[in-house]
Amino acid sequence: MTNGSPSSGDVPTSPGVPEAVLVGIETHLRQRELRREDLYQRARRLRRLAQSTMTRIHSSGVVPPEEAEIRRSMAELSDWLRREGRGDEPMAADALQEAVEAVLLGCAATHAVFPGPADLRVDPELYLLGLGDVVGEIRRRVLDRLGRDDLPAAESELLLMERLTQALLRFDTTRAIVPLKPKQDTARALLERTRGEVVMARHLVRVRTHLDPHPRAEAP
Repeated sequence: MTNGSPSSGDVPTSPGVPEAVLVGIETHLRQRELRREDLYQRARRLRRLAQSTMTRIHSSGVVPPEEAEIRRSMAELSDWLRREGRGDEPMAADALQEAVEAVLLGCAATHAVFPGPADLRVDPELYLLGLGDVVGEIRRRVLDRLGRDDLPAAESELLLMERLTQALLRFDTTRAIVPLKPKQDTARALLERTRGEVVMARHLVRVRTHLDPHPRAEAP
């Protein structure tokens, strides 16, 4: 006598995931691996270009032609990420951040107005991180001027450093959106240290002037 329930041999078995679905997933993963490799190479080239450009700006005081290439590559990479790199954006974050830093340093060297995130076609979060890093680059310019005994130029660079730090400290947001707090703390500390070094240099100039108010020009 049966109770109306099907026996184990009568229960239909699901065929599982169709082969076409599995093949589609494999294709998707292979394509994403290729895109990630492409993204890695793009980001690597941009980062190297930004680093070499900043080195040249510091050594010569002149913005090299490669700065225009940085802007173009940064915009292209940002657009590519929005079209094809969804989910892999962190792979390019450091490169874009460093590219922002290089462009802003070039603006500092030429006394130009700083472009905004929309001008560079990068996300505001990456722009702020690059802005945080450029404060340290401006400190390097201050020290270079002090090393050359060019106190007025050092004071001018310090003023820019103060303005950038104030701009950076304006933002108060959660670390989950952008890890800005460490950049702000570093910028504040660098500013205080640099301000103290400029004050000391100013004091030394006064002492020298007091000891020799009429310095003689060196013989040719």
